[in-house]
Amino acid sequence: MYGKAAVLKNLLIFGTASFLIFMVGCKNAPTDPGAIEATTNTQAMLKLAESDSAVSSFQPNYDEEGAMGVLTSDLGLNIYPIKVGQKLRLVSKNFTYTTSGDTAYGKYTQTFEGVLFIAASSSPDSSRRDTVIQKPFTSVVTRNIIFVRTGNTNLPVMNWKIVAVSLPQGGTAISNVNISQVTVFLASGDTLIVNNPNDYYMYRENEGHKNKYKWWKDIPEINEGSPVTIQVKVNSAYADTDFVTLTHGADFRGYHREKMKFNLISSAPSANGYTKIYQQTFTTEHSEGYFHAVINAYSKQEINDNTSPVEISSWGVPYYVKW
Repeated sequence: MYGKAAVLKNLLIFGTASFLIFMVGCKNAPTDPGAIEATTNTQAMLKLAESDSAVSSFQPNYDEEGAMGVLTSDLGLNIYPIKVGQKLRLVSKNFTYTTSGDTAYGKYTQTFEGVLFIAASSSPDSSRRDTVIQKPFTSVVTRNIIFVRTGNTNLPVMNWKIVAVSLPQGGTAISNVNISQVTVFLASGDTLIVNNPNDYYMYRENEGHKNKYKWWKDIPEINEGSPVTIQVKVNSAYADTDFVTLTHGADFRGYHREKMKFNLISSAPSANGYTKIYQQTFTTEHSEGYFHAVINAYSKQEINDNTSPVEISSWGVPYYVKW
């Protein structure tokens, strides 16, 4: 009997410890709104925004650490790139909002310090890296978020909920390669056409809002392992093929990140240079949850010339992978 009692006691202690570890782990999870204090509406809304998976999944895919894209040998000018990737560090964030009745309209701005890494060879016929060129840059990403009031307690974070989020848009202050439209073709047959990311809203809470805001869209729910085709329209000042990439698949820890290069489909002269269409197809992840497809557009010369500054245009599209 004593032996059984000791076993039960040890199981109870182990179970209690495991429960406490679980609770601590949940408390410190990046998506838990209780991880920090919020004493004002601004702090509460920022906290809710940063805790929302459809919002927070952008940054792990914007930062390309561990997902350097392989280039082809036809891109050699002054240097011969082998791999290219950007490393980003969030250096500041700002949140402002205005209210109309029980609705709050927020603007969430993130400023990143970035470094574009170019692993290059001195020979067009070599796949062996001779040097790594580092080009620093600053990128500012904006997103709009709509909240509705749910209460009037002493805890601001309990008084609001997110009902819609816009798509993120960012890049350097000066860029001669700019994304102007993104079209997403889903395996279901649905198509998303985005012309202005910050004005393209997706639902987070559907009840009572779908009839009122008919221009809002559902966040795409896509089966695991499904193909998704993306077409990107770019307004470029350059005749050369731009370097347009897709990064996707990273979870909130940055794991499973993948990067691909878009293929040029068409190019036509325009008033300010060239209008180009790029296309790529990726396969959704085999993990359930929210992800982001992040599109980055650079000029060819900044990738192939070690003196050209970084000029980047970036858009993101959130989606949910379901089993």
